[in-house]
Amino acid sequence: MGHIDPTKEIFAQFRDNDRPGPIHMLNLVRLRKDAAYPDGRKASGAEAYAAYGRESGPVFERLGGRIVWQGRFELMLIGPQDERWDHCFIAEYPSVSAFVEMIRDPVYREAVKHRQAAVEDSRLIRHAVLPVGKNFGEIPS
Repeated sequence: MGHIDPTKEIFAQFRDNDRPGPIHMLNLVRLRKDAAYPDGRKASGAEAYAAYGRESGPVFERLGGRIVWQGRFELMLIGPQDERWDHCFIAEYPSVSAFVEMIRDPVYREAVKHRQAAVEDSRLIRHAVLPVGKNFGEIPS
């Protein structure tokens, strides 16, 4: 069973930690071969995820979201060798409240049905934005 949506408890922790400033959300997404729509409509996982992007994009942009990095998965150097990700990207939101507003937007809530049908497994990892260090061990405070 993959991870598709946050639990209510984890989302409450996310929402309650509404510190000032932007957040970066690392997205790792594995798609189903065939989308699993509750109404039985036919589409590939890739087609359903593309529909999610098209329909949710205007809400994401209106609230100040932007993609700050994306890459194509090539190889798991350290980690489970059978793990793969179809989409890897970092989305930036101007604030926690902007992300929460997106999740509650009726247009987004309709679009997310495509994501739920498309995704086999995912990781959505929240990060505080820090200045870039000069080396691996330098972690700015």
